[in-house]
Amino acid sequence: MNDTPGWTSPGSAPSDGHDGTGIPGPAAPADAAGPDGSAGQWSKQQPPAGQWQPPSAATVPAPPQAPTPTYPGPGWGGQPPQRHWGPPAAAKPGVIPLRPLTLGDILDGAVTTMRRYWRTVLTISVTVAVFTQIADILFQRFLMPATTPIDPDASPEEALTQSVDSLKDSLVGMAPAYVIIVAAGILVSALLTVVVSRAVLGKPVTLGTAWQEARPRLLQLLGLTLIVPLAGGVIMFVGLLPGMLLGGDAGGFLSFLGGVCAFAAVMWMTISFSLASPALMLERQGVVKAMKRSAKLVQGSWWRIFGITLLTQVLIFLVQMVVAIPFLGIALAASGEGLGDLASGNVPDTTWTFLIITGIGGVVTSAVTYPFSAGVSVLLYIDQRIRREALDLELARAAGLPGYGG
Repeated sequence: MNDTPGWTSPGSAPSDGHDGTGIPGPAAPADAAGPDGSAGQWSKQQPPAGQWQPPSAATVPAPPQAPTPTYPGPGWGGQPPQRHWGPPAAAKPGVIPLRPLTLGDILDGAVTTMRRYWRTVLTISVTVAVFTQIADILFQRFLMPATTPIDPDASPEEALTQSVDSLKDSLVGMAPAYVIIVAAGILVSALLTVVVSRAVLGKPVTLGTAWQEARPRLLQLLGLTLIVPLAGGVIMFVGLLPGMLLGGDAGGFLSFLGGVCAFAAVMWMTISFSLASPALMLERQGVVKAMKRSAKLVQGSWWRIFGITLLTQVLIFLVQMVVAIPFLGIALAASGEGLGDLASGNVPDTTWTFLIITGIGGVVTSAVTYPFSAGVSVLLYIDQRIRREALDLELARAAGLPGYGG
């Protein structure tokens, strides 16, 4: 029998009763004493005296030895394999390991992309942020209507009416700036999606390459960006409409219930379609197919994606506050205003000094939050595909890792 489990040496293994060398073993001596003590029978033909020698080691075969196990593969050196406890480390050609990602992997991958490809990332985010802030400053300076102070002697109903009118004027004045902000967000999201997808493979990407890959998908991305908020607005309107038509206390209570249900539906829809943008860009899907693709990837992981998305927005808000508050203080001081005046409800005039300083703060904030938000979104999409479709194998092949094929 083979003495080494799990390993078979070349050729046929020795069987029972044979040592595998083709040389028979020595026979039992015939002169062995019997059980009664009598001498055994000797052969009549004996060698001459002085000529017989005991058998040497060269004439008697050695007992069969178990074959020495060998271990194939480079680096073994004929030594037994070492035991490694725990799962093997995943390949990491780029900013993330090619395995299902944890929250730390996703956040670290987004930050690593910003640090490793900072030239391309900052060029995209800062350029878009500068144009956005310039447009916002011009609209606030020339198109924003003057703020009408609320009459302190007005009744509660009149004060509410004045507040609503002021809000309408502000929304109308900010509409052009809002359109530019949405367009800028679409552009930076498309370009950074390409950058992050290359960073996962460990491959750099220039601004020109990112633009060439993103440009054909911009119109579809615009449609996707508009469809989701419009659908959310329709859902909220439908939820509030019955209570608004009913009126009175019962109508107010019904509006409250309808609003809560509508808000829950909007949140469910927003998270379900949160991966549609990366799907549209990286899979070259249409708008409707990208939304269906996102809903399929999110299914079964809604709460996890909701938690990561919510945490991302909280982190972005904190960064915005940390950066914006110092610039706001500097702008108020340069404009002759103070934080006490702002807290009391006195909004500073939109002077050039105030707008420029706060605009610089907006550029700094956008340069950090744009790539971070895009990175988390793309890495969430990649993580869901790794968990459901073994995308890590495709990524390893695309990165040119050995052992994964071409």
